[in-house]
Amino acid sequence: MTPPRAEDPRTLRRFGRVERAVHWTVAALMIVCILTAAILYNGALAIPIGHRHTIELIHVYCGFALPVPILLGLVSRTYRTDLGRLNRFAPSDWRWLRSRRRRAGTIPVGKFNAGQKLNAALTAGAILVLLGTGTLMYFIGLVRLSWRTGATFVHDWFALGLGILVLGHIYFAIKDAEARRGMRTGNVSTAWAQREHAAWADDELNPDGDRAH
Repeated sequence: MTPPRAEDPRTLRRFGRVERAVHWTVAALMIVCILTAAILYNGALAIPIGHRHTIELIHVYCGFALPVPILLGLVSRTYRTDLGRLNRFAPSDWRWLRSRRRRAGTIPVGKFNAGQKLNAALTAGAILVLLGTGTLMYFIGLVRLSWRTGATFVHDWFALGLGILVLGHIYFAIKDAEARRGMRTGNVSTAWAQREHAAWADDELNPDGDRAH
């Protein structure tokens, strides 16, 4: 099941309300986690800002809350359909990754390109690792000190990697106004969809065809 089609024939409905709500809620929580982590680990920021305990609590609670909107989104069939799309690599995705002209529109891309699928997988994996290691760090009685030390090391490096992923995601979003429009309003232009996600656009414009993407 896909989101209702936009009434304007020049646009296609890319994301429904649930998908957009999950995206923006996770984005807000993740940005708060990144900013509070920067304050906690950087003395030049921590000293003038102060309130270290409050900053730490905000960081911890937002971190624990990160999976919540993702799990709540599972009540939506369209959201679950999009998760299935993100979790499946098609032969065209491998061609897209190998091609130097991947954005030229010559490779039929589904609703999500291979870069978006990899970003989603890495982000989800990093959230799980950070949640697990953060739990060991916060609840100090769960494991012995050597385990907490290891958890801190893993947590710090995964946090750095996730921060780089988020910056990359923001960079590509800034470069593509139409993609931002899709996540902001739910609609994208048909021309953009046919250029960037041709296989998905074809499915949407020809609903009686095979929806394999």
